[in-house]
Amino acid sequence: MKRLKLLPLTLVVMLLSGVAFADRDAEIRDLKLEKDKLNSEIQKLNRQIASTDSMLKADDSRYKTLQARYKADTERRRSEIDTLNAKIKNVAAELQTERNKQARAKNKSDNVASKRKALREELAGISKRLEAQVAQTLPWERESRLDRVKSLTRDIESGNASEEEAFSRLKSLVAEETKFGDEVAIINSPLTRKDGELINAAILRIGNQWMVYSDDNGTVFGTLVRKMVDGKIVYEWNEDLNLEERAAVKLALDVKQAKKPPQVVKLPVSLSVVGGEK
Repeated sequence: MKRLKLLPLTLVVMLLSGVAFADRDAEIRDLKLEKDKLNSEIQKLNRQIASTDSMLKADDSRYKTLQARYKADTERRRSEIDTLNAKIKNVAAELQTERNKQARAKNKSDNVASKRKALREELAGISKRLEAQVAQTLPWERESRLDRVKSLTRDIESGNASEEEAFSRLKSLVAEETKFGDEVAIINSPLTRKDGELINAAILRIGNQWMVYSDDNGTVFGTLVRKMVDGKIVYEWNEDLNLEERAAVKLALDVKQAKKPPQVVKLPVSLSVVGGEK
């Protein structure tokens, strides 16, 4: 009887226990499903993390590669820049050397030009002095001689003649005038006497100190005399000669014309261009 009373209670307990076990099984299944879900998410996250790590490693490797390349490129560019700077420095030094050379050459050229200018001025001055001297010499081809000197002076002043050419021509003219002052020459030429009469005469010039003449008949004699008129030098014939002077002129002409044998002829100082007018 007592067992029968306990049976419903036992059934109730068993029923309740069965329900509780069923709930537990359901909860366990839910927990397993949740676990599987979480494990799946964890694996997914692990794969993402692995992928991210791989990407990070790749990025890190790429960064290191780029950094190495950048460093190598920077060093190469610095080396190239240093090389270019060295080349620029060398070129600048060469350029400065060339500029110095050009400056020295210009200074030398300017110095030469200055010296040449001074030389031209000196040559022009000498030529003008020679021109003035020729203008005062004996009237023996004087115009042509004077024209040559004036032509040289013009060419020097205008720059048509170089310094070398001017010096050569001036040297030649001085040599001609020196020869003119040393030579003995005679010509037969028409001559205008002091009174204006035109005669044929033999004219003898001894250097630039004597110039005498005689007509074809040997009756008229004269000597050239230099005078100062109004501050200028002029020449005129002096035909008032004494017998000794006439004889000396005739002898000198005959010897020069080979009418008499060579001999020393003494011409009186009074017959020279500075001997004075008779």
